[in-house]
Amino acid sequence: MNHSLRGSCAVAGIGLTDFGDLPGRSALENTAEAVHSALTDAGIHKSEVDALFTSNFPDTFAALHLAEYLGVQPHVLDDTNIGGAVYVSQLQHAAAAIQAGLCNVAVIAMGSNTRSKLKQQGIIDGPRELFPYEDEYRPKAPMNAYALAAARHMHQYGTTREHLAEIAVAARAWAQLNPRAIRRTPLSIAEVMAAPMVCDPLSAMDCCLIADAGAAVVLVSADRARDLPQSPVYLLGVGVATTHAGISQMPDLTVTASVESGKRAYDMAGLSAREVDVVSLYDAFTINTLLFLEDLGFCPKGEGGNFVSDGNIAPGGGLPVNTNGGGLSCVHPGMYGLMLIIEAVEQLRHAAGERQIPGAEIALCNGNGGHLSSQATAIFGTSSSL
Repeated sequence: MNHSLRGSCAVAGIGLTDFGDLPGRSALENTAEAVHSALTDAGIHKSEVDALFTSNFPDTFAALHLAEYLGVQPHVLDDTNIGGAVYVSQLQHAAAAIQAGLCNVAVIAMGSNTRSKLKQQGIIDGPRELFPYEDEYRPKAPMNAYALAAARHMHQYGTTREHLAEIAVAARAWAQLNPRAIRRTPLSIAEVMAAPMVCDPLSAMDCCLIADAGAAVVLVSADRARDLPQSPVYLLGVGVATTHAGISQMPDLTVTASVESGKRAYDMAGLSAREVDVVSLYDAFTINTLLFLEDLGFCPKGEGGNFVSDGNIAPGGGLPVNTNGGGLSCVHPGMYGLMLIIEAVEQLRHAAGERQIPGAEIALCNGNGGHLSSQATAIFGTSSSL
């Protein structure tokens, strides 16, 4: 594998909108606000943006519409959609484009008005997918897919609903330290267990939020990043993988493609799970966190339930996971992957406030798309990691 991308580019700016209910605003408006904030953070004018990466469910021509709305005419455009993993995978595309000299300033951005639209129109924008082996049974997608994975893990390894509840409780504990988080009230295992069942064995508290939000990051070459206002956060490794589209075609319901995406990212970065200080995992459902902890090497396969017990991934535990509160308690705007990147950057800038992990130098993100279908893993580091 070509490792020349390691440390070749850096995140120079990050931007977020408010989270939750943003009525009267389109997804495009939320995206644009986040882009403006990220460019301001980076100290870069909009006119310098020459690469634009974006994606969302309802808009087939998302990159064209965003470029027009922003008033830019980039050299590189990408609105690939592989579900929630897309923005982490676009780090790979942006880094390669910067290194190849195809662009100088790459923006990865997203925006959603999912919650407002649900309240106003009673609908949620979702991907237009065809699963011929599954659609006949009218599954409650995507919850059914993740419930299948959870049920299989329970059967095969003795994982319990209490183990999954530990993950939701840990996310809420982190959210209580994050003023941006939507849900900040205390949460107990008993409350998770007592919540209405959505798709057995997943209760409402095992499922992510539905929110309006926008997010953006600005990437430039490592050389340029050193001359900009913010401390650079370098991309050390990135890997992308897939094993299936529909859940009925997943080779093993307890093993995700993050095994491979993680190997590729670790290999490029020259690092292992033992050297990671802070972890951001795409937790659309509690089972995600457990599977990714195993598949990315933070604990052996089948031992995720015991690993998350007793607050091990909560504040004060052995491994800081989803320190912003995650998709379960901070925000989930339909596709959550950019929030993973931004939390990693804030931690490595040492700018995360009460939730800051002391001395954090290496951060790992894992994005997930579809029905555990696509996985994208990225590893970031401070200047000390180069």
